[in-house]
Amino acid sequence: MECEAEGGPGDNQNQNRVSVAHSKPGQEREKLLVFRVYKRRWLVLLLLCLLNCSNSMLWLTFAPVADQSAQYLQVSLDQINWLSMVFMVVAIPLSLGTTWMLDTLGLRITLVLGSWVNMLGALLRFIGASGIVPQGTRYLIVMSGQTVCALAQPLVIFAPTKLAALWFPEHQRATANTIASMSNPLGVLFANIFSPMIASGSYNKIPFLLLVYAILASIICFLATTGIRSSGPPTPPSASAESSSSEPFLLGIKLLLKNKAYMILLLCFGSGIAVFTCFSTLLEQILCVRGYTTDFAGLCGALFIIFGVVGAGILGLYVDKTKKFIEATKVNMSFSALACIAFSLVSQMRGQKAAVAVVCSLFGFFGFSIYPIAMELSVECSYPVGEATSAGLIFISGQIQSVLYIILVQTLTKPITDVPFSTCSTADLSWRVSVLVMAGLCSVFTCGFNILFSTTYKRLEAEAEATQGTKQTNGLSIRDCSPGTEAQYQEREHNEGNSPQVSLSA
Repeated sequence: MECEAEGGPGDNQNQNRVSVAHSKPGQEREKLLVFRVYKRRWLVLLLLCLLNCSNSMLWLTFAPVADQSAQYLQVSLDQINWLSMVFMVVAIPLSLGTTWMLDTLGLRITLVLGSWVNMLGALLRFIGASGIVPQGTRYLIVMSGQTVCALAQPLVIFAPTKLAALWFPEHQRATANTIASMSNPLGVLFANIFSPMIASGSYNKIPFLLLVYAILASIICFLATTGIRSSGPPTPPSASAESSSSEPFLLGIKLLLKNKAYMILLLCFGSGIAVFTCFSTLLEQILCVRGYTTDFAGLCGALFIIFGVVGAGILGLYVDKTKKFIEATKVNMSFSALACIAFSLVSQMRGQKAAVAVVCSLFGFFGFSIYPIAMELSVECSYPVGEATSAGLIFISGQIQSVLYIILVQTLTKPITDVPFSTCSTADLSWRVSVLVMAGLCSVFTCGFNILFSTTYKRLEAEAEATQGTKQTNGLSIRDCSPGTEAQYQEREHNEGNSPQVSLSA
């Protein structure tokens, strides 16, 4: 059970932590753990959401206004694309270090550092695009700022699972993880809205665009620095948070590599992340060759994100109530694979705007919702390995497979000629084989996960065990409350000169 409370770091950490309740005389007594939760957890969650959203907006600042950015910086479109790709390149080698920081140095240090790095990168981008910098060095400085922003991505994107475990009770963890995780695609959506709104009219508005994003990043940095006062609440919200003593980082990685269920999740869900990355990155190029406009491709991308956020919210609430992590993940992965197969077919047809839009919406609805639930499932099957380590390795797997998948599907394209209905600004390519291979990979890994994956919920079991009375309090293991237990406990406390920290009530 939990009780809502306000409090700061100075709260007594032993107050109201454990109580023993008596039932009627002659009936079996049971111990009830009472954990305090703090309203401040919602502020910490909000700050993480703002930080995650800001970082993803910085990531895709230039993609929606690529032509204007290329004109202003006097570079090619390929060089503009690298301003987004640098995030993927930087994330892979830095991810292990970030998981170590979260599990070793704590949530506050990691997030505050991430907010400052995020802000400094945004300011450097603005300086690079301003008039005080010579034209020949603008792109170099902007790329340097974008790289600094990329350094902040692993610091914030791994944090949702850790924050949910430290601040939220067990019946709110999946919801908190979902809210924090979905703030990242919301930032992508905002970038696709605000960048064209501000800079689509003229390439000379690019400096103002970067100034707006830098101001937002600075405000969020100030809020995070002043608002996140500790890595965790004064008292833990759950039994697993109270007794959590994460394995040392390297030992945790060894345990994960030996965990069959976790390795299946690592490979199969990492493949799902890769398919989603391919879809998001190549959507416009796949559709334009069949005559669909850039605006329509942007609409499909927006529907993909919006319905994904809605689906994630619904599934997060459902899983928090039912604890059916495995069932929810398997069902949604299956529907995602079906949606991917449908996309591989309708995307190669002309004049099927309604069908393409519906398929993109369904793909997002079922696919996006898997991410936070799968991250929670990774913690359940690997407990007591640190939350950031278990979630971080899956993200690394997804990034590596994303690079491999993008290279593969681009290699499978073939140049085509005589396509009068094409709206592509570059060479026309046939994506028929590529999208079929992408759908095939999604289906294979989904089937593999549904058949092979099975695990117990180790964290939930540990919490249930603690609630049943196996937790030690002042060296006394309270396993029952038979008549005389309270008197024995009080006598022991009196002899040892300690004041009772366990309250027994009729």
